Amino acid sequence: MAVRRNGVVLLTALIFLPFFWFMLSSRPAPEDADLEQRLTELRERLRFAELQNQARSKELQALREEIKAALTEQQQNSHRPEGNNNAGASRTGKQLSEETKRKLRSLVGGGDLQLPSIYNYMPHLREKPDALQPAFHLGQGRTGVSFVLGIPTIKREKESYLMQSLASILDGLSDEEKDDCVIVLFIGETEQEYVNRIADMVKESYKAPIESGLLEIISPPAGFYPDLDSLKETFGDPRERVKWRTKQNLDFSFLMMYCQPKGQFYVQLEDDVIGKPGYISTMKNFALQQKTEEWMILEFSQLGFIGKLFKTSDLSLVVEFFLMFHKDKPIDWLLDHIFFVKACHPEKDNKHCDRMKSALRVRFKPSLFQHIGTFSSLKGKIQKLKDKDFGKQPLHRAHTNPPADVSTTLEVYQKYTLGKCYLGENFFWGLTPTKGDTIVFSFHSPIVIEKYKFSSGNTEHPGDKLINTTVDVLPENHEQKEGGILQDNREDNTKTGMIRLDDGFIQIGQFNAAGVAEGEPDKSIGRVRQLRLRCLSDGKAWVILSEIHIKPDGTR
Repeated sequence: MAVRRNGVVLLTALIFLPFFWFMLSSRPAPEDADLEQRLTELRERLRFAELQNQARSKELQALREEIKAALTEQQQNSHRPEGNNNAGASRTGKQLSEETKRKLRSLVGGGDLQLPSIYNYMPHLREKPDALQPAFHLGQGRTGVSFVLGIPTIKREKESYLMQSLASILDGLSDEEKDDCVIVLFIGETEQEYVNRIADMVKESYKAPIESGLLEIISPPAGFYPDLDSLKETFGDPRERVKWRTKQNLDFSFLMMYCQPKGQFYVQLEDDVIGKPGYISTMKNFALQQKTEEWMILEFSQLGFIGKLFKTSDLSLVVEFFLMFHKDKPIDWLLDHIFFVKACHPEKDNKHCDRMKSALRVRFKPSLFQHIGTFSSLKGKIQKLKDKDFGKQPLHRAHTNPPADVSTTLEVYQKYTLGKCYLGENFFWGLTPTKGDTIVFSFHSPIVIEKYKFSSGNTEHPGDKLINTTVDVLPENHEQKEGGILQDNREDNTKTGMIRLDDGFIQIGQFNAAGVAEGEPDKSIGRVRQLRLRCLSDGKAWVILSEIHIKPDGTR
């Protein structure tokens, strides 16, 4: 009986052992998954190289068009009477020889067929050769990255959200992601004084990202735009709205054309959005996980033109479509029309059309970007749009800070105390500050500060931020420091950039336009007993501190 039972067990093992072996062997090893991921990324980089080649072909085609135009003008001038030929001669210089003309014609092709170019849709550019390059540029010209983020901004009648948007977009990047992307801020204004003012404000707050190549700032030349006052009014829109939407089409087109050769993917953002931390990695993984190459756009927000990701190889088609109809319809309508033309059957119903478009326009949930603005860039327009799929953002960011007693001269609002904020339990909320108000952190034991960061305002109350406020520290032996590291009479020390104050404190930083103060104090200060935030002028709103991070030297 025992022999029979053992035989049954042996038979069962022989039957199921191959099955289990197959199951184990068919499971992909971690190395295979990593290899597949790397192969996917290599395929994307190959497509990017192909894109670079396409971009060069476009440039050559534009050059051919210019040469053809010059040859035509030269030929016309050569048939004019000598006395009427001065204008043409002054423009093209001396008359070209027949041999030179022959060589130029062979370069551009002798056929009569011509591909359409930007000059067909914006003919005024033929007379303005410098209109297709930025009038203002600040940055390192970084290329060869995975992601290019475009942020257009224009002058707003009321509140600007630009600095808060930049703070969120930059803070959401890891160090590795910062090395593999570039953010292009497009200031869509031609008034040079305004462009310089915005650029200076951004540079003051984000000097390091600009110097590293992570952040670039550009603005278009006035000659890029046609006569916007002669536009035809359509769809019942008043003239001002028609001008606004037409200029927006051209702004987005200029920005996309500039960004196209810089990377593999392009993400369209706006100047009144915030992003979730780690948004780049999430977008990259989602893009690489797509089973086919059919998709044309990946949407990471359901609102407007926020969080729209394109393959840069598709931007030529997108821009050409925008330019073709830039006078006719708003930008979001034109984008939808591209999908309709590519995917929809004219004899099928809307449900079939939507199903076909969904293969080209893939939605990611939950949303990675949220609209925070209230006042639109269109004069008089209120736009309280919120993406319901974004979820609720935390109103404060917690950190472990060194033991300290905290105090403030600001009147505290309800339960939002400074102590809870310092411990990471909630944000601090105080009533409108006046000149001289302070927030003080008195450490139980003197510390050397490795770095600090204070963020004011939050997503629900972005305007409740500290402005014109300094960060000061009191050295452990401040009496002994007076003749040492700093100059007298509150002058800037050229070596450390610090300012000694009459009460023994040393000013080491200041809140920027985004309501953020961060830095790494000079080690020559040594250990400090107190850190103080000091208001230099009366505030215009209540104040929220949503993040307090004081990192002692030697801690993780």
